[in-house]
Amino acid sequence: MHAMILAAGRGERMRPLTDTLPKPLLAVSGRPLIQYHIEGLVRAGVSEIVINLAWKGDRIREALGDGKAFGVRIVYSDEGDRGLETAGGIRNALPLLGTRPFLLANGDVWTDYPYEQFRRHVVAGLGHEEGDQAHIVLVSNPPQHVRGDFSLDGDRVIESPQNTHTYAGIGVYSAAFFAQCPDGPVRLIDPLRAAIRARRLSGEVYDGRWFDVGTPQRLAEVDQIVRALGESGR
Repeated sequence: MHAMILAAGRGERMRPLTDTLPKPLLAVSGRPLIQYHIEGLVRAGVSEIVINLAWKGDRIREALGDGKAFGVRIVYSDEGDRGLETAGGIRNALPLLGTRPFLLANGDVWTDYPYEQFRRHVVAGLGHEEGDQAHIVLVSNPPQHVRGDFSLDGDRVIESPQNTHTYAGIGVYSAAFFAQCPDGPVRLIDPLRAAIRARRLSGEVYDGRWFDVGTPQRLAEVDQIVRALGESGR
């Protein structure tokens, strides 16, 4: 089973911390933020992780290596210094992800979401004819994003005038989901909206711990919370 971690962002709101270090390597309770995702994916049975690189990508490659230290194979999709945005970066990495649906995680969030829950979606498969193209995780709107991204109608992800939930940066995606993406930088919101219009995007709500580590203040808050939870952060 394959997974991808998005790690190419510049992290402008996290400056000056990200002037010399990519955001996924910022420490939470003494460990790089991206390491929590790697460990969670390994627990879920992921055998290979693709990580996209742009800003200070060499630092991520140096820190994680080939993944052997974590019990997984890590390969890298290098986008150069400017990056390809979220969907563009995923589309660029598709040759490394194989033909089966894959797990996706944003490298700039901290969560205790159990990735093993996704196995049923990966095993069942997505993207088949007339079926769903992706399945995403939603959370309650955080204080910094009260307008939200989406709502749910049963298990269908929809957009509404008062969106009740925020995309958690976690999902299972099929290659078909990115079939219409052009080359170059593309935001993930564009194919997500296309799948919503076709009613081919399912979702679930996670009520556990989830934090968007987007600013130095939120990084400090999450660090304090995870330290209180214990060394494992779970």
